[in-house]
Amino acid sequence: MARVIPFRAVRPQKKFAGDVASFPYDVLDREEGRAIIRNNPLNFLRVEKSEIDVPDEIRDDDPRVFARARENLRTFMEQGVLFREDRPCFYVYRQKDAVREQCGLVGCVSAAEYESGLIRKHELTRLDKENERVNHIDTAGAQTGLVFLLYRSRQTIDRIVASIAQGPPEYDFNTTDGVSHTAWVVSDGETIETLRREFETVERLYIADGHHRAASASTVARMRREKNPSHTGREEYNFFVAALFPHGQVKILDYNRAVKDLQGLTPAAFLETVRVKFSLSPGFRERSPSRPHQFGMYLGGQWYRLDARPEIYGKADLIGKLDVSILQDHLLGPILGIRDPRTDERIRFVGGIRGMDELEKLVDERGYAVAFSLCPPEISELIAIADAGMIMPPKSTWFEPKLRSGLFVHLID
Repeated sequence: MARVIPFRAVRPQKKFAGDVASFPYDVLDREEGRAIIRNNPLNFLRVEKSEIDVPDEIRDDDPRVFARARENLRTFMEQGVLFREDRPCFYVYRQKDAVREQCGLVGCVSAAEYESGLIRKHELTRLDKENERVNHIDTAGAQTGLVFLLYRSRQTIDRIVASIAQGPPEYDFNTTDGVSHTAWVVSDGETIETLRREFETVERLYIADGHHRAASASTVARMRREKNPSHTGREEYNFFVAALFPHGQVKILDYNRAVKDLQGLTPAAFLETVRVKFSLSPGFRERSPSRPHQFGMYLGGQWYRLDARPEIYGKADLIGKLDVSILQDHLLGPILGIRDPRTDERIRFVGGIRGMDELEKLVDERGYAVAFSLCPPEISELIAIADAGMIMPPKSTWFEPKLRSGLFVHLID
């Protein structure tokens, strides 16, 4: 049973929605964030990524950063840029770009169900990043961004959501990355109750993106529960805000790699070593692979196609047969010495939205020695791995469009 409930969102006045909507905190650095708020001081990055609003000498994990998030959130509310809904609602949120469209439901889900494994994950979190978000949520008294969840598509839910999306929207705006964002308020009590009951028949939910948000919200719930002698389980901190999409609408994009050096090998010696586990074909015009177990490699101004030899991976091995595993286990690790891709500073990860030109630029202009393009895993693989209680390798999945922050904020104070 998945518990999905309505909530009293803090959200922008209709006329400010496009100005407020921001990228998630973890896809921009400080300078990129500051450039945005210089042109648009209403952008929600001032809350979501509040380190951009303090001097450089203040570290990202300084308490003053989290205090600024709380202050900026309250200021936006006092100024009337944001307001709090007068009753619990659901929201339908649709994103659309040139090639993708996804339409889901925004509501709150249970931190207890995350802890019990009913809300399933496929990635590990970094403790330092998790702690930063714990302090941000706890100090601001709010979850400022959405966790991106999947559910196995259900016609009953999907029909209701699609019907709501036929009506006049509350928000409808485009962002500079070419994505349209449209949202509807679901305030009708009967529709809310129907959606709530329908989700009770959903066996599991799956985190697509936002593992640190979910883990941090769960930690804050536990902290507050332990400090509250009158805890009932109905307090707002027991739930975190999420956008839930049917799995059939969501597609994983490729998450590519670039490496600084060849671990002391000459290009010729490197190619010979690669040939042991991969067949190698120069002149790969497509640059991006068209099927699993095929890779693009950019080296010395030339693209090669790599095909993993079948004997190096097991078809029944859910993790080992992933292309990110094949590349890591048979090339990046043993040949290039990238033992822990989460911490090794010699490797860079490039979301597929940036395209193959970005990989070429890293090698041709920015000092990287070699870059690799990968075929992304399927949503069915993510679900199978999560259901098996397993964890995908680091940087396995990249999702676009990114859910915007600031449109649906959940207060926990």
